[in-house]
Amino acid sequence: MGDYRIIEVKQSVFADNNADAAKLREELAAEGTFLINLMSSPGAGKTTTLKRTIASLAGSVRMGVMEADIDGEVDAAAIEQAGARAIQIHTGGMCHLDADMTRQGIREFGTRDLDLVILENVGNLVCPAEFDTGAMRNVMILSVPEGDDKPLKYPLMFRNCQLVLVNKCDVLPVFDDFDCERVKERIRFRNPDCKVIFLSAKTGEGFDEWIETLREWIRAFREGSMTPPVHYDI
Repeated sequence: MGDYRIIEVKQSVFADNNADAAKLREELAAEGTFLINLMSSPGAGKTTTLKRTIASLAGSVRMGVMEADIDGEVDAAAIEQAGARAIQIHTGGMCHLDADMTRQGIREFGTRDLDLVILENVGNLVCPAEFDTGAMRNVMILSVPEGDDKPLKYPLMFRNCQLVLVNKCDVLPVFDDFDCERVKERIRFRNPDCKVIFLSAKTGEGFDEWIETLREWIRAFREGSMTPPVHYDI
């Protein structure tokens, strides 16, 4: 063996980020802002889901959305048109947000007057799952056209989520090889405690359960009975 040191850089990066995420959660709890990290592959329906969510919570929940993309501002414009405050975060080529990047967005955004902030993470099933953003809940959208095998191919994404929204259920008759029971079993194989909701952001089918879940989470957060999520790095 050579007389040299081995540095586990990846482990160090995750450890530092996890500590930063825990600190951000404390800061947001102190100001009463509930943060959700929303993840999915590109085109799964994050922005459409958010637009219907904004409409459903209008008048009862003060909501803001942080849009994260490599470039562009299309999603932030769509969110503002839907009636919620929005900010666009450009990641400069990075395929995810970490806790420090999320904090920068939070501070520029100004969240003290908001009950709920949803971070729409970069569309990607790999990198966003690796980094704890400081959110109190992680939600993932899986769309029917993607197939029911995704929990087997991207285990970390499903392992780190407290809720999976199976979106675009209105096209199930077309994608008849998508098995709802099978996808639920595969999600629970990766994460036995994960909640699964089947819905269509386009038609509103199944949306009431998602909205009620949000309201329950916000109540638990305000009461101080919500525990931070466990985050797995690998």
